[in-house]
Amino acid sequence: MSSIRIAENWYELKRLADGVTFMTEPYVDPMLRCNIWHVRGRDRDLVIDTGMGICSLRAFARDILDKSTSAVATHTHLDHIGCHHEFEECLVHPLEARGLTEVPGELTLIPEGFDPHDMATLKLPALEGYAADGPMLTALPYEGYDVRQYRVRPAKTVRLIDEGDVVDLGDRCFRVLHLPGHSPGGIGLFEESTGLLFSGDTIYDGTLLDNLHHSNIADYIETTLRLMTLPVSTVHAGHEPSFGRDRLHEIAQAQLERWDALR
Repeated sequence: MSSIRIAENWYELKRLADGVTFMTEPYVDPMLRCNIWHVRGRDRDLVIDTGMGICSLRAFARDILDKSTSAVATHTHLDHIGCHHEFEECLVHPLEARGLTEVPGELTLIPEGFDPHDMATLKLPALEGYAADGPMLTALPYEGYDVRQYRVRPAKTVRLIDEGDVVDLGDRCFRVLHLPGHSPGGIGLFEESTGLLFSGDTIYDGTLLDNLHHSNIADYIETTLRLMTLPVSTVHAGHEPSFGRDRLHEIAQAQLERWDALR
């Protein structure tokens, strides 16, 4: 464990336009390297997804998390909810609420065969369509950090949101879109006045996962067709770089053709 790299800063932060800040965990394998979004509002702020929770997001981002902040879970896979427990209010779709409130105590990073003296053995589980050659983590947040102690902690206060609800920040409003397919209660947040879409893992510029234990391709097809009808300007997704409407259509069309070929 002592030979592994120690990160100077566990998170990276980049301020974008339109009051949006991007954060991520660069030492996490890309498959689990969730995009974390902060949206500044007049009355309250939003954090959309919170990463793995290897170490405190609030402590890192204390300069921008300086007012009441709601943490949205676009869905409740562990790479998106690791720091939700740090926020006073968490927003999630009813179909995935238990993923925030009843986190299994045995949910850890440790795969079979892990050797704490060899971080190369901290391997990702095999998933069809995704090749991971390296370990889950390429650094530790501080000297002495023991990955065997990692746990996802349950959120404190959870508010349910569903299709058509509005998340109001005072000067900005985001409409909730229920986007099942990748997971049953996946949601997006769409700001109609600007065309900004926070899409979670429903669509991003990479290999979309549709073969998880609760994925549903029929739902995913309907969701993808719906996304193509939205007057989107920019998609801030759950992984990979952001993109515009033309790229959204390219990704969606390619995915629809793939599903059609599987029939």
